[in-house]
Amino acid sequence: MLLLIIFLPLLVGTVLTAWSGSAAQPSSSQRSRTAWLAAGVTATSLILLLAQAPAIMGGQAQTSFTAWVPEIGLNLGLRLDGLSLMFALLITGIGLLIICYAHFYLGKEDPVGKFFSTLMLFMAAMLGIALSDNLLLLIVFWELTSISSFLLIGYWNHRAESREGARMALALTGGGGLAMLGGFVLLGQMAGTYELSQMLDQGARIQADSRYPAALILILLGCFTKSAQFPFHFWLPQAMAAPTPVSAYLHSATMVKAGIFLMARLTPVIGGTELFFGIVSVTGLVTMAFAAFIAIFKHDLKALLAYSTISHLGLITFLIGLGSPLAAVAAMFHILNHASFKAALFMVAGIVDHETGTRDMRLLGGLRHLMPWTATLAMVAAAAMAGVPLFNGFLSKEMFLTETVSFAQAGGWRWLVPAVATLAALLSVAYSVRLVHDIFFNGPARDLPHAHPHEPPLGMKAPVILLAGICVAVGLLPSLLLGPMVLVAATAMLGTAPPAYQLAIWHGLNLPLLLSVLALAGGAGLYFMLARGRLLHRLNSENWFGLLTGLHLFSRGSDRLFNIAGRLTAKLETASLQRYIAWMLITTVAVAAVPLLSGEAPGTGSRVLLPVSLAALVVWGLLLLACAWLVLYHHQRFQSVVVVGVVGLVTALGFVSFSAPDLALTQLTVEVVSTVLLLMGLALLPRHSPHESSTGRRTRDAALALCGGAGIAWLAWVMLTRDHDSIAWYFLNQSAIAGGGTNVVNVILVDFRGYDTFGEITVLGIAAIGVLALMDGMRTRRPATDDQGLAWTFAAQPLMLRVAARVVLPLALVVTLYIFMRGHNQPGGGFIAGLITAVALVLQYMAMGQSRAEALLRADGGSRFVRWIGMGLGIAGLTGVGAFVFGQPFLTSAHGHPHVPLLGDIPLATAALFDLGVYITVVGATLLTLSTLGMVTRESGRTQTPRATGGDQA
Repeated sequence: MLLLIIFLPLLVGTVLTAWSGSAAQPSSSQRSRTAWLAAGVTATSLILLLAQAPAIMGGQAQTSFTAWVPEIGLNLGLRLDGLSLMFALLITGIGLLIICYAHFYLGKEDPVGKFFSTLMLFMAAMLGIALSDNLLLLIVFWELTSISSFLLIGYWNHRAESREGARMALALTGGGGLAMLGGFVLLGQMAGTYELSQMLDQGARIQADSRYPAALILILLGCFTKSAQFPFHFWLPQAMAAPTPVSAYLHSATMVKAGIFLMARLTPVIGGTELFFGIVSVTGLVTMAFAAFIAIFKHDLKALLAYSTISHLGLITFLIGLGSPLAAVAAMFHILNHASFKAALFMVAGIVDHETGTRDMRLLGGLRHLMPWTATLAMVAAAAMAGVPLFNGFLSKEMFLTETVSFAQAGGWRWLVPAVATLAALLSVAYSVRLVHDIFFNGPARDLPHAHPHEPPLGMKAPVILLAGICVAVGLLPSLLLGPMVLVAATAMLGTAPPAYQLAIWHGLNLPLLLSVLALAGGAGLYFMLARGRLLHRLNSENWFGLLTGLHLFSRGSDRLFNIAGRLTAKLETASLQRYIAWMLITTVAVAAVPLLSGEAPGTGSRVLLPVSLAALVVWGLLLLACAWLVLYHHQRFQSVVVVGVVGLVTALGFVSFSAPDLALTQLTVEVVSTVLLLMGLALLPRHSPHESSTGRRTRDAALALCGGAGIAWLAWVMLTRDHDSIAWYFLNQSAIAGGGTNVVNVILVDFRGYDTFGEITVLGIAAIGVLALMDGMRTRRPATDDQGLAWTFAAQPLMLRVAARVVLPLALVVTLYIFMRGHNQPGGGFIAGLITAVALVLQYMAMGQSRAEALLRADGGSRFVRWIGMGLGIAGLTGVGAFVFGQPFLTSAHGHPHVPLLGDIPLATAALFDLGVYITVVGATLLTLSTLGMVTRESGRTQTPRATGGDQA
């Protein structure tokens, strides 16, 4: 059930919304359908969470475990307790409102399929973070949020500021994620497990470990970069180039709360120490005050809200670092309150921008007369953000001030904490008042891009109305509405129930209340003092820090890194393949020479050697002759390609001698296909290489070749003359039992090492599509003859070749089926079958010509072959994912021998489906490469360029 909550948006949501909104200019009904699909998937995940809520609210914790890559500790371990339930409900609940709002916000020219599918991916990643019980799984989802947020922030990729903001967010949060990965590895080593459920009660042992400080700092780097804590705060305002629905979602309930969530989740493990308190609480307090001050002077409405978010995240970070049980309660309460008023305010900002065409508060003013509903909703949400009594923000902010005062009771420097906290609260009132006054009061608007703003449609206002209502309702009835949720979340964070407390409006006359009143009065007074004579509109905080702003330091640092990288590249990347290989060989030979020169290199082992047969001597001689010919005549490229095939032939004979017919068949078919493709590629280059190497360079190359060859020969001799324990016996013994097949090689490829094979066919598909991308649109004039006077192409394909091709194709397909079906128990399999099919189809190209062959194959300019690659990878991947349904690791194979009347027992294995994906991918990749290379010398007016989507007339 927990896995389904994540997989719904991850798989169903992304696919359905991408499909629904895939049209270049989707109609109104298609746009609505896409939004409804996104909302339906989100609502389903929300309902599934609510169905688990009664048990969680009762103090239970639900876990789910599925082995994924257990050898490295990576498993699909999920955990739903009070803390993860609270965050998951925020992610899906706020997400549902964002989807409704975005449907009305996005313009007709905005691609809805791209927006909602990326939003679904981001939502799934955030749910994965909230529900992960495995640290390595959590880091997978953590980085997925960085990638998906990069896509969301850069959604308007035609805008330079969007691209820059997306890159900056990815650089900061991605870099923090790498640091966090290092911390998680250390934490897992200290705890002996990566499962949080097993780690939560090991806090004392972990904190006593000498590796604890390093792990803590690395983990906090990831948390601070993700949650925009000082000094990593500057990426968040730059991310305001994203569409407003994205900003509202990132700021209120998702990405920037991920670091907060992780600090809360790991508090029982890494919290409670002086080091944790010193780093986390100080960082939070500085961030809160600094960002609140900067927010006052921001003239862009979304920039003001961005800095206010940074400030409130600092408040929550401080409470988590403080470490007291009631501080944890206040942190959980403020997370919920902040989500409601910040989402509402960002939606208001989007409405104002949508209706007026600007977010510059120096131009806005007096909109309360034109947009009274929006003004009212903004005032409610801003009052909650400022901490005005009877709104939810007042309650959590007063709890925060109470904790600062309790901390200061020990006296001394500790009284600085409530003083800074009160100052930050005062500044938050000032920027909240500015937001309302500058937009909806402060005289008439000036020079608006949209001269006649008006109220937006109800669909844009409805989510804001609901959130504003929550701000008021929670402010009046906090214990009834949020009390149970805050309690279970704080209990999950602390590992034990907090002491008795009360969420109430009135706690009597006390110092925290006095500080709240001081903040309200002082903040309002500060704003109106700065606003007198529009002084505030003439101030720019960016000018005050000069070269010390985080944005400037980051930009200057990255520019310097790029400059250094450019200079190094210019020196190292000389466009000489000879020089690259020479330096690699020199380095390798130098490293290998150290043990040789010191006399510590191993010599001949004690293994009994086999006698050399006459056949082996003949094969070795043939190999030496081929290599010698290549050295002397390598400038003749076409002959060289054919002679290189001798090396492949010798390799195949070696496989035959070692009783490996599968490998021999694979080697032979690979040689045929690669020879054809290499000849097609070389046809685009000069027939002979220019003689450009000097005598000195040839001498150097010869010396390096001899040293490198001698070194490889020495390593091979050292290894082959020693006895060793082979892992082959494991596969021989387990092939039939665990893999359901007697062909050990095929069982290894599709079962034991199926993950490797999946990666290999993925690389094969990428390589073929890379050839298409590199040569798309490339054309070269086809000569009538070559430099020896031979015709470049046949005037007409030879009759015997055409007849032979017609006979060979059906026979080859029959052989392909035979080879494929027997592959699990006899020599064969999907890879060999795919190559045989490819060879037969290559023969059709040669016999018919490319145009006729592709017309019969309905290649559609090569796009069909791209779809074949996608289909093959999809089948292989879904076969692996199907194992999860039965609680098994990825690509676990099932096998059996069902009895069929007349036919008897038939061996079946799900690995055959994986092998089918391999087969289709191999055929598609080969034909796509063949089609692309052949397209280059075709007449540009007679055909189409191969494209993934069919292409346009070249």
